[in-house]
Amino acid sequence: MPPRPLPSAAPLEDPALLRRLLRAKDRMDAASHEAWPVARLADVSGVSEAHFARSFKRAFGLPPHRYLLTRRIEQATSLLRDTELSITEIAFATGWESLGTFGRVFRDIKGSSPGAVRTALRAADSPLRQVPACVLKAALRPDLTMAVLEKRRRSATATVRSSTEEET
Repeated sequence: MPPRPLPSAAPLEDPALLRRLLRAKDRMDAASHEAWPVARLADVSGVSEAHFARSFKRAFGLPPHRYLLTRRIEQATSLLRDTELSITEIAFATGWESLGTFGRVFRDIKGSSPGAVRTALRAADSPLRQVPACVLKAALRPDLTMAVLEKRRRSATATVRSSTEEET
């Protein structure tokens, strides 16, 4: 007999709970620049904090904080492409409290600094200039199935050689 899947891995099928989670997700989408601690999201959904965090991840595949990060980075990328706002203004407009944190997390997720991404997106010969903004925004949405800190840790260990390795 095959092992039963863990309850947290099973898809979320309660329509009432899904509606409540969607309400919180919609609030995050509409105001991703605001602080959205789990307690506030749970209040919006009308469930406990622990239940909200578990259910949100089961329903949408990401914990609430990572989902919010994707929206903030997505919005920042859009502003970098479409406005003349400075990187500092974009950082604060998208909900970051520190320019340093914004730059570090943006680079960890996108692989380049905000300035480099702006330059690449605005390149005159970029084929992306022909793509509608709504399609481009969805296509460039960051994939945060792995936590940013875990991603940073893995890339750091990949670049550091072991002291026991022999040089050839």
